[in-house]
Amino acid sequence: MNKIKQKPSEAELEILQELWDQPGLTVSEIHEKLEARKQVGYTTTLKQMQRMHDKGMLSRKKEGKLFVYFSELDEQSIKNSIFNRLSETLFKGSAKEMMMHLLGNQETTQEELRELKQWIEQKEKGGIK
Repeated sequence: MNKIKQKPSEAELEILQELWDQPGLTVSEIHEKLEARKQVGYTTTLKQMQRMHDKGMLSRKKEGKLFVYFSELDEQSIKNSIFNRLSETLFKGSAKEMMMHLLGNQETTQEELRELKQWIEQKEKGGIK
């Protein structure tokens, strides 16, 4: 993947998430997915994706009359970067404080708690890095 150090904006992240979920989408397809969640103009989506292409965040290939877009940013690297920045800024790097905040402010199902307990047990045994 591209080694460009990027800090995507919220709008850029929404587009990237769609392309991480389903690589090779057109502007119309991305716009349709974004429009299902919030009001956004087609030309806004188009311009944003063109800017992201110019920055090297997206690549594209022509298929017929349309461009199909792909992310050039690694999903896990971007998520790690955002998580680390958030953790350091709001929780002074404390994973415990962050998790306690998250679990205290969100609806957590019994199934999610069971999965978290299993994950912690595996982590304690050295099974997860």
